[in-house]
Amino acid sequence: MSSSVVEPGTKLAERFRLEDRVHESDGATLWKAIDEVLARPVAVYTFDPGFPRLEQVISAARVASRLTDPRLTQVFDATTEDDGRSYVVSEWVSGETLTDMVAAGPLEPERAAALVAEAAEALAHAHEAGLAHLCLTPEHLVWTAAGSTVKVLGLGTDAALMDVTSEDAARADTEGLGRLLYAGLTGHWAGEEDFGLPPAPLNDGQLCTPRQVTAGVPGYLDAIACRALLSEVKRGMPPFATPAELAEALSAVPRPVPVPTPMPVAPPPVTASRSDGVDTASPQRPAPQIQHVQHRPLPAQGGGMLGKVAMTAIVLLVMAAVGVGAWTIGRSIGNAGTPTAGVTVTPTQPVPVETREVKPKSVTGFDPFGADGEERPELALNAVDSKSSTDWHSESYTSADFGNLKKGVGLLLDLGQSVPVKQVTVDFGNLSPSGTVELRIGDSADLGGLKTVHKFSGLTGKKTYSADSTEKGRYVLIWFTKLPPYQGMFRGSVFDVKVTAVK
Repeated sequence: MSSSVVEPGTKLAERFRLEDRVHESDGATLWKAIDEVLARPVAVYTFDPGFPRLEQVISAARVASRLTDPRLTQVFDATTEDDGRSYVVSEWVSGETLTDMVAAGPLEPERAAALVAEAAEALAHAHEAGLAHLCLTPEHLVWTAAGSTVKVLGLGTDAALMDVTSEDAARADTEGLGRLLYAGLTGHWAGEEDFGLPPAPLNDGQLCTPRQVTAGVPGYLDAIACRALLSEVKRGMPPFATPAELAEALSAVPRPVPVPTPMPVAPPPVTASRSDGVDTASPQRPAPQIQHVQHRPLPAQGGGMLGKVAMTAIVLLVMAAVGVGAWTIGRSIGNAGTPTAGVTVTPTQPVPVETREVKPKSVTGFDPFGADGEERPELALNAVDSKSSTDWHSESYTSADFGNLKKGVGLLLDLGQSVPVKQVTVDFGNLSPSGTVELRIGDSADLGGLKTVHKFSGLTGKKTYSADSTEKGRYVLIWFTKLPPYQGMFRGSVFDVKVTAVK
């Protein structure tokens, strides 16, 4: 039966009703259909008689059907019926493709990396089962509308449909993931086809790195994208060979899920019968717990009039003792400042120290553990513009300890010359009363050459360090060692910095 005979309304396996023809190419037709048994939309491929790669497509679909990773498109059926009609049925995925997501410009770097991290993990599972994708494009990466999850479309089947093979499938899929990461970070496609995206720019015939195309791409993501996309050694680091290696490099990136809102405390679990996943029994209220309180016995009432007289006398004696003690202490305090006869005491007056505000010559985000040594440098001037509405902030991390990626990040001020620093005031904003910062001063821009002179904790509002004796240095570093929480993640922020030195 030719694909032209398969019309809308045709029913396969007495349950899959074909509705809309989505795409047709080289004897394979993709349909949107309805699974009438489960009342849900599905995607169905049908094939012309004599389709040359039918066996490969059915075989790849059957392998994919055994994979359980929810980020891979689920295959429900792949068969050839007695009448010669062959088809593949899989879940219908709706949502935004990567092409849609970058139509208005590059994504936030962390979001782009997180989307690709999910895809890399899913493909790592597929490769363990012996199945590769080989056809990764921006249209194959979808952020679903219903479940708000990542979906990788076309695993195995698209390569079979288009007769794509590779001698090194693991490296081919890793490079494909690198192209997806590059597209998310820059909005450009680093491949021969355009897929609706402008081509990646070149510099002397070499592909520009994400940081060269888009400002604000973190150094470590720039390095990861290059190691995934490029086959040669870059910056002394070899390229990733498998999706699993890329997934490991991106494992600490925050995942693209909505920030959870506080939920009411759930009641204790109860025994209930279930039918089709729906609770059919009403929740039972737990029996109230009885607290046992031990009561102390009250002192016995007795003694009559004699007891009352004795009690009154004791109270009077105690009051008298307290009064004498208070008088003695007051006398001692009053005489503490009285000079001894014959001795002249000259009060000392503190000598005022003249100070001046030092404007930094330059300021930058500081990350000695990153590939380029910087952390959001494009935001650094916001911390010295005397505006409480602008700030420098670090990247967002999955934990207060930087997702175990590094020991700290900070903001480095270059004062131009070594000066005797008297006071440093830092405005951390009113975001969260947690996190820790070391204030370091020295004449070297290296982390080890800067001396820790003070530690701030509870990073909210303005914090001031005033030196008892001045600390000379050209560089002042606000070094975050523990990040405060921010919108379900963790990042450090500095809204304003003022440095005062002795004249």
